[in-house]
Amino acid sequence: MASKRTPPPPSQQRMDDKLALALGAAARAARVRAGLTQAEAAEKVGLAPGVYGRIERGGMMPSVPTLRKLSIILKIPSDTLLSLSHSEVTAWVDSLPAKEERSPDLRKLSRSLRNLSPAQLKVLNVIATALTR
Repeated sequence: MASKRTPPPPSQQRMDDKLALALGAAARAARVRAGLTQAEAAEKVGLAPGVYGRIERGGMMPSVPTLRKLSIILKIPSDTLLSLSHSEVTAWVDSLPAKEERSPDLRKLSRSLRNLSPAQLKVLNVIATALTR
């Protein structure tokens, strides 16, 4: 028996919708700059044209591997597609609980995060967001 996913709270859904729309707009602008049609971009990324169109319209979010392919094919950083700035990622890391309040695993993760580049932090943030859904 399949388990039902509980829908996200309305405020989270609005943020997800805004992210999908921003990603779609960034992908569309990059595709146009690259001189590609939706069908050409979809083929290069390995998506059906209808699926690619839904991404551009903000109707769906791509998977992490597809996001990476989009970034490469459209020659646009994934953080730009995700509307992330370095300051947003830094704020997320800085908002972790005080060291004394953290579990050993969380402290170890925090140490690892300090060694990541801004681009790596952004990718990790996407993965963490996907894991919490």
